[in-house]
Amino acid sequence: MKNELFTIGPLTVYGYGLMIAIGVLAAWVVTEYRAKKQNLDSEHVFSLVLWCLVGGLVCAKILFWITEWKSIAEDPGFFFDTLADGFVVYGGIIGGILAGWMYCRIKKADFWKYFDLVMPSVALAQGFGRIGCFLAGCCYGRETDSVLSVTFQNSDFAPNHVALIPTQIYSSVLDFLHFALLLYIARHKKSDGQVAAFYLIFYSIGRFALEFFRGDLIRGSVGSLSTSQFISLFILAAGMLILITRTKKKNA
Repeated sequence: MKNELFTIGPLTVYGYGLMIAIGVLAAWVVTEYRAKKQNLDSEHVFSLVLWCLVGGLVCAKILFWITEWKSIAEDPGFFFDTLADGFVVYGGIIGGILAGWMYCRIKKADFWKYFDLVMPSVALAQGFGRIGCFLAGCCYGRETDSVLSVTFQNSDFAPNHVALIPTQIYSSVLDFLHFALLLYIARHKKSDGQVAAFYLIFYSIGRFALEFFRGDLIRGSVGSLSTSQFISLFILAAGMLILITRTKKKNA
């Protein structure tokens, strides 16, 4: 609940940025280790992580602007004011996958093998990222009178001095459990693509449920669903389609 962790001269270290950096580093290290265990070319890993990171950041920002198109239409300056903040996780996931696919196409690497390799690490990075959200106060939950609540005092994002559902912590715990579950699935998978498929399935279900407890509803909606819940339906369908087709391909 403290975004500005410490300052060294003109440099201020922010909790959100630090957690994102730790998450990316952890994802890279785990992916490198697992690549060597699976006899995959580890030289691809660093480049693949960079491609996915850049593609994810770009698409996360683009999707944020799409969800905030009304704000941009009312005030075009909003576009430039949010260059450094405001990202949508689903945009990052979709952009990262597309960037990874492009990289594998260019380098003639087996996309499905590397897709399975990377996705558990994505869940790990998300776990650290949500801790960063907690420190910053973004992605906050609804007001609550439960003892399991958090009250921010100096947040630039969450309402201060109000008891809120700690959705960031719930998300982080689910992400770390997701990481562990995907590692288990990876050790017992029957065909390439199954790990990635289960990532999409589990994440979309978990995100759909957690959205009911989120309080930052300015992120937009589609009918009675939040934008993220609406996207979750398509991500779930995509995950199930990948699981079915990749399993059938293995059995063919």
